[in-house]
Amino acid sequence: MPIQLTPDRSLAAMIAETDRPLVGAWSSLGSSLAAEILAGSGLDVVVVDGEHGPNDLTTILGQLQATAAYPVATLVRVPYGDPVVLKQVLDLGATNVLVPMVDGVEQAEGVVRAVRYPPAGIRGVGSALARSARWNRVPDYVTTADAGVTLVVQLETRAAVADAREIAAVDGVDAVLVGPADLAASMGHPGEQEHPDVVDAVLATVAACRDVGTPVGVNAFTPAMADRYLDAGAAFVLVGADALLIARGAEALAERYAR
Repeated sequence: MPIQLTPDRSLAAMIAETDRPLVGAWSSLGSSLAAEILAGSGLDVVVVDGEHGPNDLTTILGQLQATAAYPVATLVRVPYGDPVVLKQVLDLGATNVLVPMVDGVEQAEGVVRAVRYPPAGIRGVGSALARSARWNRVPDYVTTADAGVTLVVQLETRAAVADAREIAAVDGVDAVLVGPADLAASMGHPGEQEHPDVVDAVLATVAACRDVGTPVGVNAFTPAMADRYLDAGAAFVLVGADALLIARGAEALAERYAR
């Protein structure tokens, strides 16, 4: 029986429709409960981390299902820009996908093709088996799906920020996320995300992306840096993570009581 699908909220649409920057946090523990807690907190974006966290397809699916009832954009970071991995995550029903370590225009163009069905791209067609199409219960899913996908590419190296303007201008790249941690390492300042050279590179990247009209976000876990990047025009900031919230909260409890 055909159904009317209400997809997860589009990050690109939320950015376009909102008159303030969006704020999000990482769901890195592989827990649908943790993701749901974040989704119901008042944050705008929950990022399910399939690169550094222990997430796999099954845990990503659970988190997509858990956050679907909340007014957040759920952004799934894949481990790398492999077309097979992107196909699998999209088939799970991800509306928003984040590809890390995109270093140049050619790579950006490749991930654009990976998230689009032919003839525009190379995404494999398996909608009869996919939650994204509700197992072919959504009419015309294959012909309309491309328009519903928000693709975010992550710039995390010296080479990437040097080509930020060109990468951000690639047709099909809906937003850019700057990753200061890997950028700092790439620039010879590992562990120093607030090094002046790193901050300058992030600010230059924000400006370059804004110049071509592409929204740009930044990973910024300290209030001072988040505020600085917001003041520079970032469209969204990621300001925390489930693992860190638990770790710092537990440490604060231990400091207060376990003495």
